[in-house]
Amino acid sequence: MSKTIHIRRGTLEDLPTLLQFEQEIIRAERPFDVTIKEGHVSYYDLAQMVQDTEAHVVVAEADGKLVASGYAIPKKARHYLDHDWYAYLGFMYTDPEYRGLGINAKIVDELKQWSVQKGFKEIRLTVYSDNLPAIKAYEKVGFKKHIIEMRLE
Repeated sequence: MSKTIHIRRGTLEDLPTLLQFEQEIIRAERPFDVTIKEGHVSYYDLAQMVQDTEAHVVVAEADGKLVASGYAIPKKARHYLDHDWYAYLGFMYTDPEYRGLGINAKIVDELKQWSVQKGFKEIRLTVYSDNLPAIKAYEKVGFKKHIIEMRLE
C-alpha cells in the first residue's frame, strides 16, 4: 500500500467510483438512521456536483486508484446567525483498506482551504451521533460538537 496520497478535484471520469463510494456511505449510515428508504437510494447528484463551479468535490488517489472523497458546498445560513453563508462538508468516504493513514485529514484540509479562499468563515458538517469513529476523526481535524438533532416517531 502506497504512502503517497494525491488529493485532486474530482472529474466525470471518476464518476463510477464516486457512485460506489456513495453506496458505501449509505450502507454505513443505514444502521444509524432507520428513516433511510429501503432499496437503492442516492444522496447526491454527483455528476452535477463534479461539474458545479460553486462546489468542490475532491478525491484522494493512492496506488493508482481512488481511495477517498469529500466535497464542500455553499449553504445558506439561517437568518438569525451571524453569517449569511457557510461551507458544508459532505460525501466523506475513505476505502477501509486506507483508513488510519490521515487521508480524511488531507481531504478536510483541502476543503477548508477552498472554503477560506471562497470567503467562508463558517465550516460545518453533519454526522450521526452514534457514529463514534467518524466523530473522533472530525474532532481530530478540529471540528467541535455543536448541536444534536432529535426526532420523535
